[in-house]
Amino acid sequence: MEHIYLDNAATTPIAPEVIETMTTQMTQDFGNASSTHFFGRQAHTVLDTSRHILAQSINAKDNDIILTSGATESNNMVILQTAQKRANEGKRIITTAIEHHSVLKPMAYLESQGFDVVYLPVNAQGVIELADLKAALTPETILVTIMMGNNEIGSHMPIHEIGQLVHESNAWFHTDATQAYGLLDIDVQEDQIDMLSVSAHKINGPKQIGFLYVNEAIHLPSFLMGGEQEKKRRAGTENIPAVAGFAKAIELLTPAVKAEHRARYAGFKQQVLEILQANGIDFEVNGAGSDDMVGHVLNMWVKGVSTYVLQMNLDLAGFAISGGSACTAGDLEPSHVLIAMYGEDSPRVAESIRISFGVETTEADVTAFCAALTKIVQKNLAKQAGKA
Repeated sequence: MEHIYLDNAATTPIAPEVIETMTTQMTQDFGNASSTHFFGRQAHTVLDTSRHILAQSINAKDNDIILTSGATESNNMVILQTAQKRANEGKRIITTAIEHHSVLKPMAYLESQGFDVVYLPVNAQGVIELADLKAALTPETILVTIMMGNNEIGSHMPIHEIGQLVHESNAWFHTDATQAYGLLDIDVQEDQIDMLSVSAHKINGPKQIGFLYVNEAIHLPSFLMGGEQEKKRRAGTENIPAVAGFAKAIELLTPAVKAEHRARYAGFKQQVLEILQANGIDFEVNGAGSDDMVGHVLNMWVKGVSTYVLQMNLDLAGFAISGGSACTAGDLEPSHVLIAMYGEDSPRVAESIRISFGVETTEADVTAFCAALTKIVQKNLAKQAGKA
C-alpha cells in the first residue's frame, strides 16, 4: 500500500540537499567550534557562515541569532527568562488563547508564580482584535508573545500592526514564527519584532535545531548554564552538521521558490474543496474568511464524523493527516484552538481534521486523499443512518 504524507505542519521530510550537506559536515568538519586548533576553526567557520544565512533570512544581525534545539526551547527561554529579568518592572504578560503548548505551558507555570497572564481571544478566523491588545497593554506589561501563524488552522496574525502597538509600550514583542517561516517573508526590523522563534524541521531541515532571534538591545539571562557558547547566551556544544543543514534548507527557499510553494498550496486547497463539494461531502473550513493564511494548512470540519474515526480510517487507507497539533496527537484532549474560536460545545471541536501540504505533495496525492475521505465519510454516515 502506498503511504501519502499530508501532515507537514507536524514535521517535514529532510531535503536531499540538506542530507548531503549534513553528511559532509559529519565526515569532514567534526571539530568542536569552541576549540582553537585547526579542526575547531574549521567548525567555527561553518558556524559563522550558517549563522549569517539564518540572520539574513529575517533581516537580522548575525550576533542577534542564538542557536537552540528548536522553537520549544526558544519559546521557553523568551518567556521564562523575560519573567526572571523584568519581574521588578511588572508582572503582566500578554499572549493568545491559541498559542502552541510551548508557550501556554510556561505561561501556566508563571501564573502559579504570581504573574498576570492575559490570554487574548480570537475571532472565528483565528485572529486577535488589535483593540483587545491595545486595551490589555499596561505600564506593567513586560512581554507580548503572539504567534505569527497558527499550527492548527493556519491563521496569520497582523504582526506588523502588533509590532507597532507593542513598540509604543514598555513591553518586549516576541513571535513564534515556526509555521510561517519558510512561507512568508519576515523582516524583524520592519515589523519591530524584538524576539522570534524558528525550528528547522518545519522547512525540510533537521530536527532538534532552531534559532532564537533576540534584538541586540535585549539581554536575556542564559537559559542553559555550562559553557560559554553562543556568546554566553546558550550553553552546549553547537551541532555543526545540523546548523549547516538548517542553513542549506534556508538557501533552498529563494523568494521565487517560496512564491511557487504558496501558489501550489493554494491550488491544493482549492482542489480539496472542489472535489469534496462535487462528492456531496458536508464540510466547512475552520478559519475560512481570513485573507492572509499560512498557506500549507487546511483545517476542515467534516460534519457528522468524529476526528478519531477520520484519523484512524485515513491512516489505515495510507494517508497521514492530523487532528490538530502534533504535540497533543497522542491524547484525546480537544483542540484548544478550535475551542477558542468556536466554543467548547461546538461540534467542530470533535469533528475536524488538519491537512498540511509540503514540497513533495502532488495533485495526484490530493485527488487520492479526497477519494479516500469521501469513501470513509459516506460509509460512516450510512452506518449511523442504519442504526437510527
